[in-house]
Amino acid sequence: MVRRLRDALTIDDLRAMSRRRVPRMFYQYCDSGSYTQSTMERNVDDFAKISLRQRIACDISDRNTGSTILGREVGMPLGLAPVGMTGMHHPDGEIAAAFAAEKAGVPFTLGTLSITPLEAVVDAVQAPIWFQLYVVKDRDFVRSLIDRAKAAQCGALVVTLDLQLTGQRHVDLRNGLSAPPKPSLSAAWQIGSKPGWCLRMLRTKHRSFGNIVGHVADVNSYSSIAEWTAHQFEPKLDWDMIKMFRDLWPGPLVLKGVQEVEDAAKCIEVGADALIVSNHGGRQLDGAASSISKLPAIAQAVGDKIEVYMDGGIRSGQDVLKAAALGARAAFIGRPYIFGLGAGGEPGVTRALDIIAKELSITMALCGLRTLDCDLSSIIDYPDSTLRGLPCANSKVANHA
Repeated sequence: MVRRLRDALTIDDLRAMSRRRVPRMFYQYCDSGSYTQSTMERNVDDFAKISLRQRIACDISDRNTGSTILGREVGMPLGLAPVGMTGMHHPDGEIAAAFAAEKAGVPFTLGTLSITPLEAVVDAVQAPIWFQLYVVKDRDFVRSLIDRAKAAQCGALVVTLDLQLTGQRHVDLRNGLSAPPKPSLSAAWQIGSKPGWCLRMLRTKHRSFGNIVGHVADVNSYSSIAEWTAHQFEPKLDWDMIKMFRDLWPGPLVLKGVQEVEDAAKCIEVGADALIVSNHGGRQLDGAASSISKLPAIAQAVGDKIEVYMDGGIRSGQDVLKAAALGARAAFIGRPYIFGLGAGGEPGVTRALDIIAKELSITMALCGLRTLDCDLSSIIDYPDSTLRGLPCANSKVANHA
């Protein structure tokens, strides 16, 4: 059993540490999916089905894992995805994760349903963060979020498109998930069993949804927050609404939740700068295909008209390289860095990123690569012929930023 961050060698090691240290409702919020959780499992399992081609007698000295995302240089083709309630895994968890991302030279995305408010995160770091927008019925609140992201000089606005309603998440319902925790015997037991977490959380004033409380009229208590969030997701979200966001937001626009080629084409039509192939980490439509299985066709269809990213199932640096080889300019992680956060705060997130970076560099070497600025499709040994010859999203040809 791994007990110290320095002894953690894999993301699974950090996952086990986080499970021991974080109350069950918050740990399982990160670790679970909707309904049968089959899509969440496919996201991981389908990466294992993709084989890499080992190359020998290649000069693998001076390797460089760097790339670019939206025209900015990054330490590796990776970003931190938005995760709701990050600050319930560790006090001021969003700030801790943003610090770790800044040190690693990769983008951090703050979610609408973060615990730490946008302004507090922006004030704590130097690098511009990205902001993720959930579309809700309260249009004034949506506009105010965009205005706040403008004022904070966020590097990109990420609009999540696959949460017009919440997929039923049995684990969360059984655990009585809420932030702050709703008073109950179950919640008291879950929290009381993690005294270290309780002591750490006493050091912060941020224990609820920081982007909502104080910014929405009459939302200032547990009951009002729960009622507001339960009825606010917008089922009428359509492409005309997305065009409105494009008009309101002057910077890079990223659309998250794309699974089909037809929808990827729409992203281009509305003027998005990038899209994220994503099934919400298997937390929305259970039974959907994995993100990695959908990535190649989308990347091939859009070519260099828009940057293509993906999330879902990344657990190692090998997975990052596979995603890049199948058409992703970058892979975004949620659970891996949250496990690190729960395991040890900012140092834990740093450990997660270091693990992935080391795995990426070693795997590049064993595939005969010194740089990602090449046609990476040749490293994939995969039976599906449609994957062969796919232009690499990190190649100079595809770099339109």
